[in-house]
This record gives sequence, C-alpha cells and structure tokens, in this order.
Amino acid sequence: MSSKRGRPRDPSTQKSILVASYELLLIYGFKGVTVEKIAERAGVSKATIYKWWPNKAAVVMDGFLDAATERLPVPDSGDVFEDVLTHTTNLCRFMVSQEGHMIAAIIGEGQVDPVLMEACRTRYILPRRAEALAILHKGIERGQLRQGIDLVICVDLIYGPLFYRLLVTGEPLQDTFVKQLVEAAFYGLQPR
Repeated sequence: MSSKRGRPRDPSTQKSILVASYELLLIYGFKGVTVEKIAERAGVSKATIYKWWPNKAAVVMDGFLDAATERLPVPDSGDVFEDVLTHTTNLCRFMVSQEGHMIAAIIGEGQVDPVLMEACRTRYILPRRAEALAILHKGIERGQLRQGIDLVICVDLIYGPLFYRLLVTGEPLQDTFVKQLVEAAFYGLQPR
C-alpha cells in the first residue's frame, strides 16, 4: 500500500475500495478493471483512490491480497518439514482456486505491463518468498536444516516447481505432487 502523506485512511472506505477492486478483478480480469469502475463500485471518488494508491495496479494487487491473505497463513508448528509442507500445500491449493488463476493472469499480463509486474512482485511474490525464507531460517535455528545452506536457492527449489506447473507446463497442482516435491527437496536440506 502507498505510504503517501495526508489524511489517514478511513478503514471502512479503504475496505470498500479493496473489495470493489477484487470483485471487479474476478469479473473482468486485470485489463477490464479501471480506477473509474473501482470508484463507482466503492462509492468513492477517483481522487480518493489516487490519494492512497499510485496506480490501478497497486490498488488491484492490494485488493487481491486483502482477499487472499487469510487463505495463506504462515505455519509455525516447530517442525520445519511440516511447516514447509503446510505452507506449500496451502499455496498450491490457492493457486488452483479462482483467486490463484488470477495470479497466473496477472503474471501473464505483467509481461507486457511492467507497472503491474512490479506490483505483483512487491505485493505478492516477495512477501510469500519472505514467509518461506523465515520458515526455513527457523529450521536452521532449530538444527533441523544444515547450517550454511543458501536459503534463497532452497525457496526456488521448493516453490519454483509450483509456478512452473502453473505458468508453463499446465500439469496438475495437487497435494500429492506437493508432498513428493517437499520430500525430495528435504533429503538434500537436512543435516548430515
């Protein structure tokens, strides 16, 4: 969300804007959403939206994330394998839902719209990546993973195949695939 100065956001107005942008995204896709449509549906002026968000991509991504965040909690069971499996399974289930299909559409549209891709990267991809890094870091602290491993590579190894299937091969994203993926990755991550 924007860090512009000025009057603080009214939570109910902000929520109505986020809900409106998300509903319009599901109905029309990113291309079909306009700030005008969001303003009309939320019952606010375009100026109100632009006061809090720099562009359409930012408000649409925030609306999407506001709706999606509850579906992607970060587990902390004390067992890094179980936490990564839960986190990855939740992400996989999300990616095959209606909301998840929006991520594929947004990433696709982002290939020709750098503003949208940057909003997707900063508001969706990097926060999910930070969550995964934190889970793995706790695993190192607990002695469940090797010291000195490159956690960024580990995240790519575990989570990359989900996006590869979603965006490239079209192969199914299922819980059994996720479990096999996490098990295969963890054989190389555990302490010797």
